[in-house]
Formats: sequence, structure tokens, C-alpha cells
Amino acid sequence: MSELQAERAAPEAGLVPPRRGGPSAWLRTQLREPYVKLVASQLLTGVVALAANVLMVRALSPSGRGEVALILQVVYLATQVLLLGTERSFVASYHDVTPAVAVRAYARLFVVPGGLALSAAAGFAVLAPDRFDPGPVVITLIVGYAVVEASSLATRAIAICVGRVRDFLYARIIESLLLLALLVTLFVAGTARPAVWILAYLLSGAVPTVAYVVLWLRLPAPAAAPLTRNRTVRQEGLALFPAALSNMAMLRSDRLALPVLASTSALGLYASVATMTELLAWPLRAYADSRLGKWRASHREGALRTRPIVLAAVVYCLVVAPIAAGGLYLLIVPVFGEQYAAARTVVLPLVAAAGLYAVSRVSLGLLIARGYSALVSAAEITGFAVSFAAYLLLIPSLGILGAAYGSLIGYGACLSFALVASRVTRDRIARVVA
Repeated sequence: MSELQAERAAPEAGLVPPRRGGPSAWLRTQLREPYVKLVASQLLTGVVALAANVLMVRALSPSGRGEVALILQVVYLATQVLLLGTERSFVASYHDVTPAVAVRAYARLFVVPGGLALSAAAGFAVLAPDRFDPGPVVITLIVGYAVVEASSLATRAIAICVGRVRDFLYARIIESLLLLALLVTLFVAGTARPAVWILAYLLSGAVPTVAYVVLWLRLPAPAAAPLTRNRTVRQEGLALFPAALSNMAMLRSDRLALPVLASTSALGLYASVATMTELLAWPLRAYADSRLGKWRASHREGALRTRPIVLAAVVYCLVVAPIAAGGLYLLIVPVFGEQYAAARTVVLPLVAAAGLYAVSRVSLGLLIARGYSALVSAAEITGFAVSFAAYLLLIPSLGILGAAYGSLIGYGACLSFALVASRVTRDRIARVVA
């Protein structure tokens, strides 16, 4: 076997050492990988969100801060409705096109859900009872910000498809700097209107997103754009839409259950650890998203080897998880204060849960690449249902430890479903080929 053949036959986990240059060259190669830039953009977003939270808490009343939080949650839900699960299916289908073609293709995918969303917003503004109607200004902000947020996530998928993830990272850097500047200005000015703070989010997201969309549209592209794959993208997206909603619910229902079944102080202790352990899954999730197109192409050629990829994900978690657990356990009190000492009890189960969730992102990504989007939704729904049932059963008696165990059980159920589905479909394909 030649050296080139050996590299092609190696696992697609992106861990093949370079032929020359040693570990430093390998490290430089890894830093240029798209998933590293995606993780960097996520970390940047997390840091800015933390700073924004501090500024808003100090500038707004509790009711005002709650109004901003509620609007943001509505926007995030509306964003999923606008996308209809097309993020990952788009990456899987449009992995070999130019930026302009990809932008036009995604724009067409937005037409129908965008029109329905605008009609729903207009109908709500006219028909909603007064006690539920926030007013035309807030409704307009929600619609505008939802469109901007959905467009931003669409540019992420486009950037992965066309190999311009660096552009996406630059756009998020611009967005973060602009948002911080606007929020600091509002804080210094003593602005207490929640709608104005939402407007800062809208403007900071719109400026770089629109700028890079215009830039990509001006790049050379074929005269006749091949948009015939949109039907496949939409079909797979609709199959993945329940997965998107279930994944959001699986990740957030513990935060909703704790205040109801325990207390808000329990939520504060739990969230201080859960927010940090979520970072463990970000690299693998970004990696899986960045590889969807290549995995699908390999699958069509009959060259996709799923076991080495999943095994590499497991090894990553086995190496990183103990380090993360030990560091977080030791740093909780020095960083957060003695009042958060009780949160140390949930470090181990939450780190384990994050590891299971991380591996499930890779397993589900492989199922998407192989065309089993419905099974992905079934796995996410299973994880949400199991975790929610565990929260109801365990939180009343165990408090934050019950929420942690519920996450561990739910994420484990999601991963188990994904692994079993992958094994069953692989065996079925093997029987057909034989």
C-alpha cells in the first residue's frame, strides 16, 4: 500500500499524523481544521454572553431582565422554526459548491418558512388578547432578530460547505465586538428598556451577517446555479426538525424542572457547573458538523468507516473528561465562592453526561451522512423523554444530584439509541450487499 493510499484508508477523524514535520506540524494542521474555528466561534459567543448577562443584570430590573430572557427564548425557538432542521442536511448535500450558489440555495429554503413566520407574527399582533400582546415594537424585534439569528446559523452551514469557516469566525468576532460596544453604551447610558437591549443584539448580528452574504454573492459562481438538491435538503430537514426541537428540550428541560421541583437556589448551583461541562461537547459537535459533507460523499463511495470515527470520539472523552472533572471540582470554590461548594457533588455525573452527549453528536452525524435522518430524530426524542422522566422522578428526592443523574440517563439513552440504530442499519446494508 502506498503512502497516499494509507492516508486515504486511515480513519476520517482528522487525526492522521503528517508525513513530515513531527508533532508541531501536526498541531498546525489541526489548528487549520474547520472544526477548530467553529469551536473558537462558540467559545467567543459564550464569553460575550457571560459579559452581556452581567451588564443586563446591573442595568435592568429583575422584571426587565426576565423580559429580555423571555424574548431571547422566543427568538431561539422561532429560529428553529425558520430553519426547519436544514442546517445539517444542507451541509450534507451542498458540500461541493461555490459560496454564491450556496447562498442562493439557502435563500430559497427560507422563502416558505419565512413567509409563514411573517404571516403568523402579523396574525398574532392582530388577534392576540391584550394581556398576551407585547406590542408591535416587540413583535417586530422578535421577527427581525429571529431572521437575523436564522441567517447567521445558515451562514455557518454555508461556510462549512464551501470551505470558508474562517469568514464565519471573522463575522462572529465582528458581531461580538459590536455587541459588547453597544451593550456597554446602553449600560453607561442607564438604558432600562428591554426592547433597546434586544435591538443591540439584532444590529450586531445583522451587520456582519449581511456583509459576508454580500461578499459571498460577489464571488465567481456558475451561470446556472445547481439548486436541484433543495428538495432533498428540505425532506431531510423536516425529518431532522423534531431532532432539533428535542435536542433543545433535552439540554434545557433540567433548568426548567429544577426551579419547579426544587428551588431557584438549586438551579443556581446546578447551572454553575452545567454551563461549564457543556464545553466538553463543543469540539466534537463542531467536528461532526464540519465533516457531514465529506462523510456523505464517502458513504456514497462505499468508503465511510464509522467505527474508527466513533472510537476516536470515545478516546477524546476518556482523555478530556477526567481532566475537566478534576479541574472543575478543584476550582468551584476558589472561582465561584464558598456558597457554591455544594455544586461539587454534581461535577462527576455532569461531566460523564457531557461525554455521552459529545459522542452522541458524532454518532448522530454519521447517521445523517448515511441518510437516516428519521432515526436521528427518534434518538433525540428518546433522549428528551427519558431525561425528562428521570428529572420528574429524581429531582424531588435528590435535588441537583437528581438533575445531574437525569441528564446522564437521558444523554446515555440518546447515545444508546444512536449506536444501536447505526449497528442495525450497518448490518442491514451488509446483508443487502452480500
